Amino acid sequence: MKTSQPAANVTVCQPHTPSQAIGFHDDQIPLLQPLVAKLVTDKEDPIVWFYTPMALPLLSQLHPGLVIYDCMDELSAFKNPPRQLLQRETALLNIADLVFTGGPSLYEAKRTRHSNAHCFPSSVDAKHFAQALQRSDSHPAQEHIPHPRLGFYGVIDERFDTGLLGKIADAHPEWQLVMVGPVVKIDPAELPQRSNIHYLGQRGYEDLPKFLAGWDVCLMPFALNEATRFISPTKVLEYMAAEQPVVSTAIRDVEQPYGSIVAIGHTDEEFITACEAALKQTPAQTTEMADKMRAVIASTSWDKTAERMRGLIESTTPARKVSRLTTPEDAAVQSPSNVNALPTAQKYSAVIVGAGPTGLSAAYHLGADTLLLEKNSAVGGWCRSIDDKGFTFDYAGHIMFSNDPYVLKLYDVLLGDNQHWQMREAWVYSKNVYTRYPFQGALYGLPPAVIKECVLGAIEARYGSDEEATCEAGSVDDCCADGTVDAANASAVAKKGEPKNFEEFIYKVWGKGIAKHFAIPYNKKIWTVPLTDMETSWLGGRVPLPDLGQIIEGALEPVAKPMGPNARFGYPLRGGFQALMNGFLPHIKGKIELDASVAQVLPREHVIALADGRRFRYDQLVSTMPLPELVKIIGKEAPPEVQEAARGLTHISIRNVNIGIKRTNVTEKHWIYYPEDSIFHRIFVQGNASPECNPPGGFGFTCEISYSPWKPLPVDGDDLIARCIQDCIKVGFMNPDDEVLTANQADMPYAYVLYDHNRAKNVETVRAWLLQHDIILAGRYSEWEYYNSDHAFLAGKKAAETVQARLPQASATPAIKADA
Repeated sequence: MKTSQPAANVTVCQPHTPSQAIGFHDDQIPLLQPLVAKLVTDKEDPIVWFYTPMALPLLSQLHPGLVIYDCMDELSAFKNPPRQLLQRETALLNIADLVFTGGPSLYEAKRTRHSNAHCFPSSVDAKHFAQALQRSDSHPAQEHIPHPRLGFYGVIDERFDTGLLGKIADAHPEWQLVMVGPVVKIDPAELPQRSNIHYLGQRGYEDLPKFLAGWDVCLMPFALNEATRFISPTKVLEYMAAEQPVVSTAIRDVEQPYGSIVAIGHTDEEFITACEAALKQTPAQTTEMADKMRAVIASTSWDKTAERMRGLIESTTPARKVSRLTTPEDAAVQSPSNVNALPTAQKYSAVIVGAGPTGLSAAYHLGADTLLLEKNSAVGGWCRSIDDKGFTFDYAGHIMFSNDPYVLKLYDVLLGDNQHWQMREAWVYSKNVYTRYPFQGALYGLPPAVIKECVLGAIEARYGSDEEATCEAGSVDDCCADGTVDAANASAVAKKGEPKNFEEFIYKVWGKGIAKHFAIPYNKKIWTVPLTDMETSWLGGRVPLPDLGQIIEGALEPVAKPMGPNARFGYPLRGGFQALMNGFLPHIKGKIELDASVAQVLPREHVIALADGRRFRYDQLVSTMPLPELVKIIGKEAPPEVQEAARGLTHISIRNVNIGIKRTNVTEKHWIYYPEDSIFHRIFVQGNASPECNPPGGFGFTCEISYSPWKPLPVDGDDLIARCIQDCIKVGFMNPDDEVLTANQADMPYAYVLYDHNRAKNVETVRAWLLQHDIILAGRYSEWEYYNSDHAFLAGKKAAETVQARLPQASATPAIKADA
């Protein structure tokens, strides 16, 4: 928490966290809570003042003497509001002792929701903006722009009428329109581009009077929509302090008090006509206007606003007298300062956190007395799908594949005939050629020197030591992180001695050549850490040697299409992988809550609290959320050794860049591994997963890029998309003249868990403590295991069985399905 003191008796506290999430995002709240808790001593009862309900969860760290909600805007009407905003505002209005609103319209909307609400329209720093009366002191950034200048400063977002701006520019090409401010939440490409429109970007508060000084008319071209229904723009008074003509659209809180001073355009034509009139004002009209403006400015000041607010604060008694609480039970019942101090909802025999494949499977296998919570607006977790301009993309590449008969039958139950099965085409691109996956079994086509190194290395790995021991035959489970490796690289003979780390494993299994040309560079690329830091339990715990006959055969001639159960995979015919997740919904008997973000878990009380203030009690809690995040929201109730173990768990993240191009039949392949110099480690060819994934004439695919604190993304945003397109052209997947129809990104902050040498010990420390409090871990991120979606389905089933076994016999519901 960085602090500064810009003025006497004012301390500004600025938190810095590792999270990339903006604002009071659910990922930020657990990081901010301990920082906020340190701001106030045990003996202080501070006034807690909210400008946004999204900060409400931070109230639980404080003991307020008074809670104030200063509602300056109807934030829920803005573009892309947070899902929890309205729920948190309801909770805040229930808790607040005093409510201020930013204008008459907003006051009318809120006063019926709180008995102590007061209207405080914006005021103005008159002295600061009166500097604009020095008309010669214009800002240098606009000196090259001729007169007449019509100007606007402020945020250019969904509240700004871009269409009106274009019409003004077209109606009077001789007028110069100066726009000062950042472009937020709208695509800058949507802004009208004309030779007489000048976008000067964001400027400092100290610069604004200088811009005003050089304008002939001040503009307020606000759109009339839900986002502007309750606004009370501060700039109308600032423009008046500069004594410049003002033209506004028909914003209610401008027109009603200031309609006799500010020209109002109810239509685009009226607005342009008002601008024409403002530019033609006579000196007498200008003097009359300035007199009215000075009278308004003289009657308002921030000092008067602050004085009145202070009086209300001093005269307001908290609605509930709160004593300092010592136990969570007391806090849950008494503390109005706790975001969770709302009435507790019904108790459930089982609450499941996370509606990904594991959570959905657990709910599917449990009865009606079950609550499934999902923080997103749709079920699926990382198995969700995205629809974009007719393309279907997933969060990374997903397929239907399993050797378990139960899971295969489950596919039929969930999807029926909405299935598309085909033989897989998995390939590796290296040395400027394609070879079939797995690399070690399909060397044909690589440069002869590379083939020689790989074959000799495999022979050396097989015969380099006379010490051999027979072990149970097995296969390497998926060292390419996609769950599709077959048994072509396995043998029933293994060297004595377990490998000490993943890198040693690679050399022992495949030899130096295959390690050098594929296994080491690819796995370094995806895992982002030295492979010596990783252990090998995720590979099955065995050291199988390569089948030399298959390696040599695959080096001498092209390998046929893969056969066997591992070579065939399925995908929903329609609806993307999301369709498989949605298939659970008709079968789930319990309750499902979407947009339900968990803010706190109280293990001793068996209570789970949501960010919107709702609370639920449970007999058993099934968590599929990332294990470190679960321990964070449990907080200090978790012992220090448990918190330390959770902090020791590491993972990598995946950024998916989804691209749709205007071309068909781009490739017959389904996914391609890239061990060499490209920003992505794999391309999942989404357009070949199902023919329904592409719109007519288009073809979609996903570039998967791993990143972590040890290997951050080299670029981001549009630059990342541009880099992926550039590298797709470089490796021959795209043509230079391909037209990109759409591109988007899907971020997976938690993607693959890292099997470092402390993982097993850390997981067991956390799991053992949680189980004592009836918290069951299930799935990839809670068990901190390397799971594919079929493993996740089985993990959910196992969790449901554990719940049933642990519940009292009287309340247990025999809902486990014997077969799919």
